[in-house]
Amino acid sequence: MGNYIIYTDSACDIKPRLLNEWGVHYTELTFTFGSDGKEHSDFSMPSKEFYKRMRDGDVAKTSAVNAAVFKAAFEKELQTGNDVLYIGFSSGLSTTVNSAQIAADELKEQYPERRIVVVDTLAASAGFGLLLYMIVQQKKNGAGLDEAAAYAERMKLHICHWFTVDDLVYLKRGGRISPTVAFVGSVLGIKPVLHMDNEGHLINMFKERGRKASIRALAAKYGELCMDREASIFISHGDCKEDADYLVKLVKEQYGAKVDLVTDVGAVIGAHSGPGTLAFFFVGKER
Repeated sequence: MGNYIIYTDSACDIKPRLLNEWGVHYTELTFTFGSDGKEHSDFSMPSKEFYKRMRDGDVAKTSAVNAAVFKAAFEKELQTGNDVLYIGFSSGLSTTVNSAQIAADELKEQYPERRIVVVDTLAASAGFGLLLYMIVQQKKNGAGLDEAAAYAERMKLHICHWFTVDDLVYLKRGGRISPTVAFVGSVLGIKPVLHMDNEGHLINMFKERGRKASIRALAAKYGELCMDREASIFISHGDCKEDADYLVKLVKEQYGAKVDLVTDVGAVIGAHSGPGTLAFFFVGKER
């Protein structure tokens, strides 16, 4: 079995410390704030600082990873004799995974004896991170490159992404909801519950009156869709730890389930969903 490394990008919202522990190599998407125009890498700014700037009115814009960055990173691995399994951010939300495929195709001509396999997870944030973790476990258990890639393709549409947001202005800015819906929802305290569909797009599913109701709706989706009660559960949040803790409590009390990881919604994802985003990820019968 040939040597291979797992490579990913920062939109998985898994901290560098954990990625290093998992043996996963990565590259970072970037963002800029309108107030200074300075480019920041995704992991470079503390979460508290990032969301404070958003709450103070600063607007963050994000950039995908380009093919040249991937080519340089992948080539370094190929030169050491490693093949590469790249697990990438949803093509429904970013061109990043397409850039990785361009780099892989170019390197194939230069290194015909080596392999780069690109998997479009159709996932984001810690849902992407959950799938990545599951693939890492496969590799630890002896899965080769093709076996791990096939597992990723088989499982990716079983990673349920359910989330809610606290302020509709960010979804309005990204075109997810209309200005009228955002205004009425804010006045009435309406909180949308959204998920990621099989094409990797964010879809507004239904609305709840009030924050607590929207969090209870996330927990209820676990009871409705969960395929494997032994499988890992991840949560990510945009500077709303108390709400994440409440969701952890609900899932434990209602289903006896343990949440394995609570992490931050990173800057690149959070730029579009805003502070107060709460997202819940688990293995389901379907998305």
